[in-house]
Amino acid sequence: MTITQVDVTSAQFKANPFPFYAQLRAEAPVFPVTMPKPIKRRAWLITRYDDVRDTLKDPRFAKNRRNAMTPEQLKKMPWIPPMFKSLEQNMLDLDSPDHTRLRALVHKAFTPRLIEQMRDQVQTLTNQLLDAAEPQGGMDLIADFALPLPLTMIGRILGVPAEDNPKFHRWTKAFLATGNNTNLLALIPTIMRFMGYLKKLTRERRAHPQDDLITALVQAKDGSDQLSEDEVLAMIFLLLVAGHETTVNLIGSGSLTLLEHPDQLEKLRNQPETIKPAIEELLRFVCPVEMATERYAREDITVAGTTIPRGELVLAVIGSANRDPNYFEHPDVLDITRENNRHLAFGLGAHYCLGAPLSRLEGQIAINTLVQRMPNLRLNTNPAQIRWRGGFILRGLETLPYPSS
Repeated sequence: MTITQVDVTSAQFKANPFPFYAQLRAEAPVFPVTMPKPIKRRAWLITRYDDVRDTLKDPRFAKNRRNAMTPEQLKKMPWIPPMFKSLEQNMLDLDSPDHTRLRALVHKAFTPRLIEQMRDQVQTLTNQLLDAAEPQGGMDLIADFALPLPLTMIGRILGVPAEDNPKFHRWTKAFLATGNNTNLLALIPTIMRFMGYLKKLTRERRAHPQDDLITALVQAKDGSDQLSEDEVLAMIFLLLVAGHETTVNLIGSGSLTLLEHPDQLEKLRNQPETIKPAIEELLRFVCPVEMATERYAREDITVAGTTIPRGELVLAVIGSANRDPNYFEHPDVLDITRENNRHLAFGLGAHYCLGAPLSRLEGQIAINTLVQRMPNLRLNTNPAQIRWRGGFILRGLETLPYPSS
C-alpha cells in the first residue's frame, strides 16, 4: 500500500492522525514529510515507541540547530529579528552544557513546596470558572475553562499582578497563535511591549523580592552562576507558552474524549479516586504534545534502516509511540484504569517536561471537578464539526461548546 503524503500541520490531520501513524509504524517507521511553514523544508517522522524513546535520549540529535547544521544549511534558515535572539536562550533550544546549567538553576524554582501550595489555588479557580459558567447554561470549554485555568495559574506563579492579567492574557494569546503558523514579523509590536513589561517586572523583583517564580528565577544561583536577563526572559516565555499549552490541550481534548466514551466518563464520575490513572490514560490517548520539539541530526544517523542526513529536522512522534501495540494492549481503546502506562506524553531524557507535575495537578483537579459538578454534561455539537488547531508540535481543540445542564 502506498503511503500518501499528508500535511501533518493541518487542522484536518490533527482531528485523527492515528491511522496515518499506524501505517507508518507498520511500513515506514522513519518517514520524510514536507513541512509547509514557516519555511518549506523536509522533516523526518519517527513513529515506533522504541525509536521515539531512543531519539529523545540520543545526544546525536541536537536541540540547537547550530550544533548540527553545516554552514551552508544555516545560511538557508530564515532571518530572525534581533529582538527574538534573546528568546533562543531557553532550555528547549539548547544542548548541554548550556541546557544542563539552565535546568539546574530553574529546577530549584519548581520545588515540591511551590507545587503543593498551588493545589488549593487550582481548586478554587476551577470552582470559580464553573460558577461563572453555570448561570449561562453553558460555556466554550476551551475559552472559558481549559485556557484561563492554567494561564491564570502561571501568571500567579510568575508573580504577574492581578490588575495586569487582561493585557498579560492578551499578549500570551497572541503568542499562542504562532502554533497556527502566524507570520512572526506580525508579532514584533506585541513582542516589544511584552518584553518591555517583563524586563520592568524582573527589575522590580531584583530590587524588591517577593514569594513568586520571577523572584526565584532572578535569585536562582549555582555557586557563582546566575541567570542573565536574557535567560530569565527566555525562561518566562518558555513557561508561558510551552508551560501551559499541554494543560490546555489535556483538559480540552481529555474532556472531549471522555464525552465520546460515556462508559469511561461514568466510571470516573462513580470512582473519582481513579483520577490519577485516568489523567495518565488521557495523556497517552489524546497526546496534547503530538510531536516532541525539534531535533536536528548532528551527523548522518540510521534509524530503523533509514538514514537521516546531517542537519535535517527530526520529529519524534509521541502521539504515535503512545499508540504502539508493542507497548500498549489495545492501544486505540480508552481505559482510565490502565496499568503499567509507560506513555511518553511529557517526553523523556534530559528534556523531560519540567512542568509535568503542575500539568498533572491542574488536569486532575479540572477534569475531576468538571465531571463531578456537571452530571448532565454532554457534547453540544456534531463531533465532525469540532475544530482542531493547526500546527505541528501540539494537538488541541480550537473550540468546544458545552451546555452545563
